[in-house]
Amino acid sequence: MRTQRQVVDYSLQRRAVLRDVRNGRISALEVCDASPYLKNAATFHGEPTDERCPICRRDNLTLVNYVYGDELKQSAGQAHKTAELPLLAMTLRECQVFVVEVCRSCSWNHLIERYVLGRDTLGEDEPEMQWKTGSESHVREGRR
Repeated sequence: MRTQRQVVDYSLQRRAVLRDVRNGRISALEVCDASPYLKNAATFHGEPTDERCPICRRDNLTLVNYVYGDELKQSAGQAHKTAELPLLAMTLRECQVFVVEVCRSCSWNHLIERYVLGRDTLGEDEPEMQWKTGSESHVREGRR
């Protein structure tokens, strides 16, 4: 996605947790603790993957995108489908997206990545278009 920036990947942390589960340092019950709200979000707003759950190996994982930002007001923290994110990125100045993987069978869940979306950086790469009024109406002018 063109406006995606400040990406934080949590795959090393995920590997460490899975290693600790396999070695018996952490119980599977401790990591399989998805809330009912997260499981519902995975059912209705999640994106299915081809990857099997690393704990139960019964179901494929589902990715859920949670979006937070000041401009969202009361809708901050809601789950969104991946297809909705480009529209949010062009509509909002800035918002944070948290991607969580969820197994709907055993309740495994882990934060996969976090990133910032928004049109805040468009001024650096592309000029933001502004419509002129008056005698030069409908003429576009880029601002820098």
